Amino acid sequence: MTEALNPIAFQLGGLAIHWYGIIIASAVAISFVITVPEAKKQAFNFDYFIDLLIWAIPLAIVSARIYYVAFEWSYYGAHPSEIIKIWEGGIAIYGALIGAIVTTLIFTRLKHISFWQVVDIAAPALIIAQAIGRWGNFMNQEAYGEAVSRSFLEGLHLPAFIINQMNIDGVYHQPTFLYESLWNIVGFIVLLLIRRRLPLKRGEVFLSYVIWYSFGRFFIEGMRTDSLMLSLVGVNIRISQLLALILVVGCIGLWVYRRLTTKHLPYYRN
Repeated sequence: MTEALNPIAFQLGGLAIHWYGIIIASAVAISFVITVPEAKKQAFNFDYFIDLLIWAIPLAIVSARIYYVAFEWSYYGAHPSEIIKIWEGGIAIYGALIGAIVTTLIFTRLKHISFWQVVDIAAPALIIAQAIGRWGNFMNQEAYGEAVSRSFLEGLHLPAFIINQMNIDGVYHQPTFLYESLWNIVGFIVLLLIRRRLPLKRGEVFLSYVIWYSFGRFFIEGMRTDSLMLSLVGVNIRISQLLALILVVGCIGLWVYRRLTTKHLPYYRN
């Protein structure tokens, strides 16, 4: 049997550098590079973006970890020393988004700049960062789906290294990390196209991002076997599915509400 890929990229003395951290850092760097030309095109003061990122990135990571730990407290409450081991995985994308959005709201309010303009500029970069970040889950053998046969995976025409990595404790699993990564890559392309070709009002690029991501996440989450769960009235509900549904409905409602009630809403300059 082919062994799984080593989640540790290399050692620096006694410090293990994990692929998970390298991939997440790469996702942040690539998203930054993508954002630069768009910010300049929108005549947005890029110094504000630098200042915002200094706060938003660490707070988003902390928020993502808090979100994950909170819904896995039955484990972390008994193993508190594990809480800080973020390099082993265990962060929630929705937690990161919540942290980043709250930070951006506060920052833009303090700087007297448009929240909606900032998130419109950043939206494509966010979704491509998520696409890249899922490969960190791949290296840690996380975010996988139900058991399947090797022949099923081969039928998807996947390269051998993905098929082998989906063998977890002797059982092959659906590569749901890959499904979400591909969905986000398509979303990145869609956002770039609609931002250039459709007459969107300010804020609607970001709302499109949230709707696109959450719509796909709802279905992909239903395939996963490691979902964070919430018990409501004795019924176990996948938290990410519930939140995805709320976000899709809420963002569509907000889109319509802003169009109907806000006069002279500026267009996104494409």
